[in-house]
Amino acid sequence: MNRSIRFLLSVISGVILSLAWLGFPGWVLFVGLLPLLLLDDYFVREQSRFKSVSYWGHVYLAFLVWNGLATWWVMHATPVGAVLVVFLNSFLMSLVFWLAHLMRRCTQGNLGFLAYVVFWLSFEYFHYHWEIEWPWLTLGNGFANNVKVVQWYEFTGVLGGSLWVWMVNLLLFGVLRRYAASRRLKTVRWQVAVLGLVVLLPVIYSLSRYNSYSEKEDPREIVVVQPNIDPYSEQHDEAAVNDKLEKFVRLAESEITPTTDFIVGPETVFEQQWEEENIPFYPQFSRLAGLTAASPRAALVIGASTYHIYREGEKVPASARLMRDGITRYDYYNSAIFTDNAARLQVYHKSILVSGVEKMPFRKYLRFLEKFIINLGGTTGSLGIQPEPTNFITSDSTQVATLICYESAFGGYLTRFVRKGAGLVFVITNDGWWKNTPGYRQHFSFARLRAIETRRSIARAANTGISGFINQRGDVLQQTSWWKEAVIHGQINVNNELTFYVKNGDYLARISLFASVLLILFLISSRLREDKKSPHQF
Repeated sequence: MNRSIRFLLSVISGVILSLAWLGFPGWVLFVGLLPLLLLDDYFVREQSRFKSVSYWGHVYLAFLVWNGLATWWVMHATPVGAVLVVFLNSFLMSLVFWLAHLMRRCTQGNLGFLAYVVFWLSFEYFHYHWEIEWPWLTLGNGFANNVKVVQWYEFTGVLGGSLWVWMVNLLLFGVLRRYAASRRLKTVRWQVAVLGLVVLLPVIYSLSRYNSYSEKEDPREIVVVQPNIDPYSEQHDEAAVNDKLEKFVRLAESEITPTTDFIVGPETVFEQQWEEENIPFYPQFSRLAGLTAASPRAALVIGASTYHIYREGEKVPASARLMRDGITRYDYYNSAIFTDNAARLQVYHKSILVSGVEKMPFRKYLRFLEKFIINLGGTTGSLGIQPEPTNFITSDSTQVATLICYESAFGGYLTRFVRKGAGLVFVITNDGWWKNTPGYRQHFSFARLRAIETRRSIARAANTGISGFINQRGDVLQQTSWWKEAVIHGQINVNNELTFYVKNGDYLARISLFASVLLILFLISSRLREDKKSPHQF
C-alpha cells in the first residue's frame, strides 16, 4: 500500500465520520472506521518496516478532517477556540487509536480490537468529565436525527450508540478481511449472520419500542419565545434594552392563554448583570414577571446574567473575583430564573461551562490567562457555577430541569436533575453565535437524544432557531425556523418514571475504564519484557 493510498484512506475516513453531523443518516458511521482499521491492519503486518508513530500520523489526519468538517462553525464565535478545538480534539482522538494500535502490535487474536473499543468509550466518557469537556463528536450522537432506531438509549445513553458503531465496524472489517483471504463466500457466512444480527436486532427492538411507547397523559401548556436578536450587532443602551423587553412581552402575550403553565425564554434574554438578591426590584424583571398574571398557574423561565456578592461568613469559591475595593468578592453567573404569579423566585446557575469561552480550564495553573476568556452574552473571565444541579419547583410540585445551552449535550448531567424529581426538561440557549451553520442544527438534535435517555418531554427556547417541543420518544412536535422572530404554543407531558439509564448512568463507560486499566497494565508489562533493541519500539 503506497503512501498516497494510505493518506486517501485517512481522508475518506474523516469525511465519512463527519457526515452524520452534516445531516446524513447515522448509518454512515457503520463504515466510517473501516479505512482506519485497514490502515491499522497494514501497519501491524508491516511493523518491521514502520514504527507505530507512522500509524498515528494517518489517524491524526483522519480526525483533523472529521473535526474540521463537523465543528468548523465554532470559529464564528472564537476563531482561536475553533483552531484549538479541532487540533486538540484530533490529537486526543489519535492518541486513543495509537494506544490501541500498540496493543494490536504486541498481542495476537482479538485483544487488540477490544482495546480499540474500551479505550474509545473511556475517552468519550473522559470528555464529559475533565476540564476541557467536548463530547460533541461522541459517536452515539451521530444518530440524533434517527431517533426511531435508537430508542434503546433509555438503557445505555449515547455511549451505547458508540459501542454499536464500533461493533459493526469491527465485524464488517473481520468479514472483509476473511473474505479477502479466501475469496469464498461460504467462509464468511457465519460472520455475516452475526453482523446482520448486531445491526438488525437493535433496530427491530427500537422500532417496536418506538411504536408501542405511550406517554402518560399529564400535560403542561407552554409558550416558547424566540426573540431573534443578533448577538453580534446587539446594542446594550437603555433604549435597546427596552425595545428587546417589549418585543419579548409582545411575542409572549400573543400566545399566552388562561391555561398556560410556563412561558419560556432563551439564554441571557438580557445581558445586564442583575444582583441576585435584588432581582425582583429590577424594572425589566418586573415587566417580564407581569406576564404570569395572564394565567392563574403561569410561571416564567428565562435566562439572565446575574452576580452574587459574598457576605461575611459565606464560603468563597475559587471562581470569585475581586471588586475594585480590593476586598469584596463576587461571582458572575450564566443563570436561569424562575418566577410565578405568587412572586416566588428561584435561580439556577449554569454549571457546565464552555472552556475558553466561559471558563479558563486548569484555572489553578493558567489563571494569568483568564482575562482573555470571553463569556458569550456576559462578561470576561471565568463564570461561577453551583455545586449541585437544582430543579425549579412549581406551586403544584411539578419539577423542571433547565439546561442552559452547552449543558444539553451532557446526558449524564441531565440524569442528576431527573433523579432529583424533574418531570419536564427545558433547554434555553442562544445559538445565534454560530450563525447559519450546522452548529445550531446539531445542538437542537442532541435534545432529541436527551428525551429518549430520560423519557422526558422537552421545551427548547433559542434566541434564534431552533426552538421547539420534543416528546418522550424524541419526536419533534413543533419547531421554529432559523433567523425568524417567533413564538410557539403547545402541550408536553410530565413523566416521573426513571429509565434504566437514569438509574445506572454510564455503566458502559465504567466497565470500559476498568478494562482499559487492565489492558494498559498488560501493554506496559509486554513492553517491559521486549528487547530494548527491538526495531518495533514506539
